[in-house]
Amino acid sequence: MLDAGALIALDRNDRAMWARLRAAADARDIVAVPTGVIAQTWRGGRRQALLARALMHCEELVLDSAMARACGRLCARSRTGDVIDASVAVAAAQLSHHHRTVVATSDPDDIKALTATLSGQVVVVTV
Repeated sequence: MLDAGALIALDRNDRAMWARLRAAADARDIVAVPTGVIAQTWRGGRRQALLARALMHCEELVLDSAMARACGRLCARSRTGDVIDASVAVAAAQLSHHHRTVVATSDPDDIKALTATLSGQVVVVTV
């Protein structure tokens, strides 16, 4: 699972983040990104060719009505207003019921606080 910090790192050609994405692709892991995270980072144009290339290797998770409600409940429980971080946490927790789930983030404390209130095993790594 990638959050905005991970996408920004890819867009800035961060070698370590590209290596993580490559390793995941080689292992045939699912690399997921909530669509709200894409909205946070996407500005379009040729300057984001690297981000566009990275997203070709990702599964985009749509913020549908059920996910939106789950994110809202999580924001209420955790007393935060960051719906996008909440979408990362909710999606990661949901995926963790079926797959080992790792969240690559530049805000590990925020994501850990959010995922701690959800069921599932989510590993948070800093980018």
